[in-house]
Amino acid sequence: MFLKILSHPVFVSLNFHMPMVIDLSHPVVMLSGENGSGKSTLLHSIYYAMKGQQVDGFVYRLDTGTMKLGTPFLFDAEQHNPRMQLDLFRDNHEMVEFLEMASHGQVMLAMFRENFPSLPEGTVLLLDEPEMALSISNQRRILKMLLELADQKKFRIICATHSPVLLESPDTYVINLDNYTNKNVADQTMGIQGASTLQ
Repeated sequence: MFLKILSHPVFVSLNFHMPMVIDLSHPVVMLSGENGSGKSTLLHSIYYAMKGQQVDGFVYRLDTGTMKLGTPFLFDAEQHNPRMQLDLFRDNHEMVEFLEMASHGQVMLAMFRENFPSLPEGTVLLLDEPEMALSISNQRRILKMLLELADQKKFRIICATHSPVLLESPDTYVINLDNYTNKNVADQTMGIQGASTLQ
């Protein structure tokens, strides 16, 4: 499965050459790169393409070949924090109590353990920084859960991440956006790499 991006305002401004051809044929794909390299933008672009949506300035072709894709499900760990949306669970007292008592990391683990496995077989799961608020050991747990979803429920998983645990696994295919853009030059106001700029 390949996504060919013929035009995209954000990627053009990041000095990517068009067309961009993104290989999505692997069951578990990780998008890596510096802050501002376009990981989340690419993840959302994949979502729009899989939904068949037209977006201003975004011209694409999605080639699925013989692959049958399920429904895409986009999860942004920052925007979809259930603790910030307690009103959604007002009829479930136990859930509200859990969300009020649990840490952010515990809530995220519950999403992976209980919510994602209930999605239909063949779901295309798009995750934006799922490691947010998780310890290293819990990042290993979610990696195991993701691999199980790909194996047992035929999920396709595409994840934008900074996590070395997810990126360095031999079971994941990594697309490093820093290899394709020259926009990420360190801002001199941030000081020398490795040095503190705090006054």
